[in-house]
Amino acid sequence: MRIVSLLPSLTELVCALGRGDELVGVTHECDYPPGVELLPHLTTSRIPSGADSAAIDAMVVEQQGSLYDLDDATLAELRPDLILTQEQCDVCAVNEATVRRSAANLPGRPAVESVNPTDLEGVFEMFRRVGELLDASEAAEGLIRGFRDTATLIGERIEGKPVPRVVVLEWLDPPFCSGHWNPEIVALAGGREMIGRACEPSRRLVWAEVARVDPEFILISACGFSMDRTEEDLGMLLDRREWQDLRAVRDGRVALTDGSAYFSRPGPRLEASLRVAAAAIHPDECGDLAPRGSWRTVPARV
Repeated sequence: MRIVSLLPSLTELVCALGRGDELVGVTHECDYPPGVELLPHLTTSRIPSGADSAAIDAMVVEQQGSLYDLDDATLAELRPDLILTQEQCDVCAVNEATVRRSAANLPGRPAVESVNPTDLEGVFEMFRRVGELLDASEAAEGLIRGFRDTATLIGERIEGKPVPRVVVLEWLDPPFCSGHWNPEIVALAGGREMIGRACEPSRRLVWAEVARVDPEFILISACGFSMDRTEEDLGMLLDRREWQDLRAVRDGRVALTDGSAYFSRPGPRLEASLRVAAAAIHPDECGDLAPRGSWRTVPARV
């Protein structure tokens, strides 16, 4: 089978299911596992490289639609049998309607499979569906078992421990809470998400909303940003009173993680995201579980 993946999490899933050698094209953002970035890229972004968070947010509002373009000519040259795409977020990838229009003009009319998970069970169903399409159902079930085994291990380690108030931020300027599957991950990791809701999309906040719940722990996982890139934006907040007054900030209970690798991508590395959340929220009990270098603490402001 000749497979095109138009979402990084689906690229990761195809590879985790043992079918990475059947990928013939990916997006410009597909970077895991190493080597997929060498495949032909079928998308480009309209966002200038180096734009700060506020500028990116302004472009999203102005565009009122997808921020990505699809290379129809290259797609035709690749002659895919199956195109994997998404209907969830036009800010994250080429929108589904664009993909289906392009596929309809291709010789052989390749199959188009679109996913839209909104919670962990939806993610697991996506694993099963793609596993079925790729004759890799056993591998898909193995991924699901792996996640659940990790959740069980964490639950045993944190049993009886306090459950802190948590806020996961997916963007800093302006602030956005997290949603979809991430509140469930926070709960499994031993925290209680105070703003984001499972099955609901992330949404724009004002800092007063964060202040009202006064979280004991804040996890920053800026969508599409590395930790270093997120830390650059965090510098703009450090001297703002509304940030300084938060309990988590005063207590040094703020952590950064790689928002490109974890939490935002509904793929196999959600299991690693669970490990990151548990390690950051309960470092004494679970600090050894997270992948090396996957998160770091923001020092308290004195």
